[in-house]
Amino acid sequence: MKCSKRGCQKPAVVYQKYSGLHLCEEHLVEDVERRAKKEMRKRLMVERGDRIAVALSGGKDSSALLHLLKKIFKSRSDLKFFAVAVDEGIGGKGFEGFRAATLRNAEAVAKREGVPLYTFSFEQEFGFSVDEVAARGFEQAPCTFCGVLRRRILETKARELEATKVATAHNLDDEAQTVLINFVRGDWVRLARLEGGGGGKRRRAEFVPRIKPLRSVPEKEVALYALAVGLPLVSLVSAHCPYAARSFRHTAKKMLNEFERRHPGTKFSLVRGYERLSEFLPTAAAEQQPSKRLLRCVRCGEASASRICKACEIVERMK
Repeated sequence: MKCSKRGCQKPAVVYQKYSGLHLCEEHLVEDVERRAKKEMRKRLMVERGDRIAVALSGGKDSSALLHLLKKIFKSRSDLKFFAVAVDEGIGGKGFEGFRAATLRNAEAVAKREGVPLYTFSFEQEFGFSVDEVAARGFEQAPCTFCGVLRRRILETKARELEATKVATAHNLDDEAQTVLINFVRGDWVRLARLEGGGGGKRRRAEFVPRIKPLRSVPEKEVALYALAVGLPLVSLVSAHCPYAARSFRHTAKKMLNEFERRHPGTKFSLVRGYERLSEFLPTAAAEQQPSKRLLRCVRCGEASASRICKACEIVERMK
């Protein structure tokens, strides 16, 4: 099948069921970058003089994000980019090589894009790894603990490195999954906190603002973009976290993929529907959580909704 763009005779590499378009490699790259630019303009994600920390796992999404940002802003001398990688400590029995492979790839991508890479580990910051958390057999999936601790490292290190923004590679699939998970849980507080990323009324002074330029690009298209621009990528076996299948998010992902297969455009519709409702969510959240004022954790001093933050609670449980 040939590309749908007028006058293009190149073979298509992707069929967008939701748009009805077949796109060649060149027009796919163009389409992904166009959406990212639109998202960044819409949400004022990048501002003059920004120093942006890119969360770089070494996987396809974060690698694509770093390349895209460097390409789009190559003429902006006022902007500075650097990468932050987090070694969660996943590589125990049966999982040998998972994190080592992705971290090596992160180094290769950072070098290719000409940005400094700072790597931090759970072992270094908290004294234990995700493998050790999983071995404890807690009722919650390891992902629950991992997410809290990874976000804590990104936040504190971005601040120490004087970042004005943290760019994460959340794609359309990630956003749709998050919306679905919080709707299913009836968690209006988390839904109200969820944002497209960047500036605007939901920014809180206690945290380094997060931006998500790829949030309107489907995961498959991000992967094809990474291949099209020649980024070094790890094998499919090494690219997936071995603990992911235990999480609620994995179930949501399977559900949404099936909906998308039967009803193309479902993921876009879910995220857009959330955006239309989002202006009413702060009111609903306030009814469940009247006080919006954040406290300071008595253990670590970081901003927290309670006296002891989630990260410190996890550290305490691991003692």
